[in-house]
Amino acid sequence: MILHDLSAGMHPRRVRIFLAEKGISIDQRQVDAAGGANATPEFFRLNPLGKLPVLELDDGSAIAESLAICRYLEALNPNPPLMGRTPREAASIEMWTLRMESELSRPIAQVFRHSSDFYRSRIEQVPEVAIWYRGYALHAMAWLDRELAERSYIAGAHYSMADIVAQCAFVLGKATDLRIPAEMKHLSRWFAEVSARPTARA
Repeated sequence: MILHDLSAGMHPRRVRIFLAEKGISIDQRQVDAAGGANATPEFFRLNPLGKLPVLELDDGSAIAESLAICRYLEALNPNPPLMGRTPREAASIEMWTLRMESELSRPIAQVFRHSSDFYRSRIEQVPEVAIWYRGYALHAMAWLDRELAERSYIAGAHYSMADIVAQCAFVLGKATDLRIPAEMKHLSRWFAEVSARPTARA
């Protein structure tokens, strides 16, 4: 297998952390997205959307989308479990992973897309979009801060895929000065703990 990777990307970082937590080592190939390497006919054969990461399998087929890649790797390498130990736990982790995707990851990504220099020559940036999503993300942070008053990790007592999705979103948030407000003590505690894990710099 080959992981087509982008070192600075939020979604590729999810897969690298997932692999590190599992102790899985696979070949990784950096894709020069800034130079357009993800917009070539060769790359479009792997992912017609041109997005990263992509997991190329030994038979030449490919799986795109970070959550789908992690789901595949979890099935092949169930321990340590990051997507649930029982059907009930798996459903809870899936629920919280989807919440982190919709309430934090996508809004923070929109702030980045509409305010960063990286996208300035790539898309039509709308500053008002960045402002609106910044407020949305801060509202979601306040909600998550309240939730984390009752448990150690986002989906319960164990570190899971839901934590990875949120963790990577907050790393991207730093690039847009969208940080966890100091008064959000529970969320700050959680982020300090997940950031101290040996896998956090994968």
